[in-house]
Amino acid sequence: MACTVDVISIGTLSRNPFWSEQGTVRPAHATTTLIRDGTLSVLVDPSLPPELLAHRLDERTGLKPGQIDSVVLTNFRPVHRRSLELFDEATWWIGPDERQAIASHLNAALEEHRLADQDDQAPPLEIEQELALLGRTEAAGEQLSPNVHLFPSPGASPGSISLLIAGVKTVVVAGDAILTRDHFENGRVFERSADPTKARESFADIVEVAEIIVPGHDNLIMVT
Repeated sequence: MACTVDVISIGTLSRNPFWSEQGTVRPAHATTTLIRDGTLSVLVDPSLPPELLAHRLDERTGLKPGQIDSVVLTNFRPVHRRSLELFDEATWWIGPDERQAIASHLNAALEEHRLADQDDQAPPLEIEQELALLGRTEAAGEQLSPNVHLFPSPGASPGSISLLIAGVKTVVVAGDAILTRDHFENGRVFERSADPTKARESFADIVEVAEIIVPGHDNLIMVT
């Protein structure tokens, strides 16, 4: 069976710098993509609220959340994982460097809480929840299935990843390495990249290999 790629939900930015927008003008959400390789179903960046994403998944593919085998987070930003717990039966994958960087950040926050002489107070609930969620994820290997490969694309976040899908056309699900069509056409990386130099390198690597790009917050881009 051929490997297929379906955009479940087209993402958007809270503020698009190419549209002369200032401040937050809409709720941001990431593009959510379903990859089917043989019998394996992989959902990338479940961003919409759970009930809405469940409806959208059914409308676009006829699948229910329980039929998703794996969920991949291209990064750990909350906007990319609003509906993560809707897919509790699936394996949750994240880039190994992203997982390590986020764990270090959260544990440093706990240590800062301890050093602030607050041992008699429970750690902030938000940090504990984030650590629990991160602990439920697994570090993705180089290959998720015969045709789905991990494509490291750090810069937008410390260990952000893309997925490269080999088929009749080479598709890269880019996450925040390439935000929108406007960013692609203007060669612009994420304005709040953790490492702009690495972000530019990842951008160039994706453009070099991809024939079709699924950006982090927009519709498909055909690379010519």
